[in-house]
Amino acid sequence: MALRPSDRISRLPQQVFSGLIQEAQAARDAGHDVINLGQGNPDQPTPGPIVQTLAEHALDPAMQRYIPFSGLFALKEAVADWYHRRHQVEVDPQREVAICIGSKVGLQEISLAVLNAGDRVLMPDPGYPDYWSGVALAGGQLIPWRLRPENNFTPDLGAIDSDVRLAFLNYPNNPTGRLATSEFLAEAAWRAVKSQTVLVHDLAYGDIVYDGLQAPSLLSTPEGKLAGIEFTTTSKSYNMAGWRIGFAVGNQEIIGWLERLQEHLHCSQFGAIQMAAITALGLDQRYIDATRDTYQKRRDAFIQAASEVGLAVPPSQGSIFLWCPLPHTRSAGAWAQLLLSKAHIVTAPGTAFGNHGQGYLRIALTESEERMAEAARRIGAVLN
Repeated sequence: MALRPSDRISRLPQQVFSGLIQEAQAARDAGHDVINLGQGNPDQPTPGPIVQTLAEHALDPAMQRYIPFSGLFALKEAVADWYHRRHQVEVDPQREVAICIGSKVGLQEISLAVLNAGDRVLMPDPGYPDYWSGVALAGGQLIPWRLRPENNFTPDLGAIDSDVRLAFLNYPNNPTGRLATSEFLAEAAWRAVKSQTVLVHDLAYGDIVYDGLQAPSLLSTPEGKLAGIEFTTTSKSYNMAGWRIGFAVGNQEIIGWLERLQEHLHCSQFGAIQMAAITALGLDQRYIDATRDTYQKRRDAFIQAASEVGLAVPPSQGSIFLWCPLPHTRSAGAWAQLLLSKAHIVTAPGTAFGNHGQGYLRIALTESEERMAEAARRIGAVLN
């Protein structure tokens, strides 16, 4: 019997991070001391109050049944309160908030909710590859939107025009670790409204920002809500990556499309997890500060150790990554393979994030300061 997948399955790109996990495990199985800096998987425990809330509500029979398909309204209110405290943005929890089973899922669902086959989509290059998946499933046409280092890895906003149906932005940026200014986001929103392009801003790393800097929200700009929606998540700020809970906030019409699609795809996240997310969003700022400071110390430990072995690595402004420039004697993929085989370090080659990631490695800050420094020394020994 000859079986074949649907065209939409065939269009899907290879899942880069699944491959990195397999490579790391194979090296460990071979007996090597592997340092895995390839995946942005937070290694710190979830704060105790969040875990306690989950434990309490998991015993509640009401949470063991189906909850409303759109999720718990109390969580939507908590998201609105968080936006007011953090970004001074007023949000209508009834019409301007959608709950997602992790922002990764929402960032794929938005393409299914907005795009028709052949619609043009501006995609950051380099950029987070899971954006590509939703566009591929929807049959959209990817238009690379180059992030140029001379522009602090921000794209040319002149590319937003009436021929573009959807455009993705992501600041703090994964993979480059750069921030965008409020002025940049305001101009992006203005152009999106003018051209009737749906603008999506991924704010997953909004709390993980270094050296006293701040990450602005798209929704804090004058036309942000008109332009589109913004995704946030508990994964990075609260070390809840495995819990799979995130949010989309913004234009109420687009939020309505997203929720209508979700009604057909799933029945919302487990209610006890949503109650735990309410606790997370209400935690004291000291929890966020501790998480951010941990990553900043790791960033600094890696950069310092790298400099001692002759490797210059620009400090990231935000996110949990470093964007490490490479010698041009090999491709990014070849360097990543060499580092795995010679130094037993797993990294993500820049080309995993688009053609314009050539010449870079993405380094995740997901090991202790001591291990980050050790990784830098091993990497420097190979690159030099």
